[in-house]
Amino acid sequence: MMTLRQIEVVRAVMISGTISGAAKLLNVSAPGISRLIKYTERSLGIRFFTRQNGRYFPTADAQLIFEQINAVYKKVDDLTDVIGKIGRGDLSELRIGSVPSIAQVMVPRAVEKTRRRYPDLRMDINILKIEEAIDYLLLGKGDCAAISYRLDHPALDFLPLASGRLFCIVPEGHALAERRKISAAEMTRFPLIGIEPTDPYGRIMAELFARNKLPYDITIRARFGNTVCSLVQARLGIAVIDQFSVAHGNIPGVRILEITEPTRFDTFIAIKRGAPLSPYATHFIACLRAEMEAVGPGQKARRPQNNMRLSSSHK
Repeated sequence: MMTLRQIEVVRAVMISGTISGAAKLLNVSAPGISRLIKYTERSLGIRFFTRQNGRYFPTADAQLIFEQINAVYKKVDDLTDVIGKIGRGDLSELRIGSVPSIAQVMVPRAVEKTRRRYPDLRMDINILKIEEAIDYLLLGKGDCAAISYRLDHPALDFLPLASGRLFCIVPEGHALAERRKISAAEMTRFPLIGIEPTDPYGRIMAELFARNKLPYDITIRARFGNTVCSLVQARLGIAVIDQFSVAHGNIPGVRILEITEPTRFDTFIAIKRGAPLSPYATHFIACLRAEMEAVGPGQKARRPQNNMRLSSSHK
């Protein structure tokens, strides 16, 4: 039986026709090649080469062996190719779910970093309401889902993602537009735009007022955060919005104010319990967490005069 090393050496001599040529191909010494050829011929009882004018010519038996050796190398090349494709993500697909507030700004930045690491990885991104994430994961439609509220479910695990905080957005020219900060009580004096308080995402905003025993009377309700921003742009009221929806951009015609009360909330990555994460999903989650932590509660808020562009952020 031949070892892989012997196969490699015999093939190199057949290809190059000389011991020195084989040594260069394999980046080893010529005497070592010569010794291994002699040892292989002696141990197998087969003569591989005849020597003429310093060149090595394969015998008829060696030609038959050479065909099998090339078949082995073809399989090795195929294996190497598959390994390379796996390393680039070419044979796999990453399926990501996300609530809109995280999907619009944060997810694309994490996807860009993931694509840089796995340039050929196929990706499928779905925008979900929080309650839709359950079926998305349990039915095997996705690998993970970024959500802004933790659900209690026996078949799902929730990995900490990042903490965020809330801001107040007001239209330019509004009575509050030149303020740097505002309290929840002050916000209740103006028409409020927001998400339905019974919605898991809307509950994050509503809890700010509930904790302070303040009325949260929404004069205009919207389903997604980007709609809320557009309504504020249209000067129809003011709103509370999460920081991930307005990160890394300018919203023309809108000012962003800090809220004096604590508004910290947590976000999570939901996965199906017991389902192993692929290297691609693990890398994506790490990238998303880094992006979100970079704009988390510990980061200084932008000054109100620095407008933030509408980034079509959803809930």
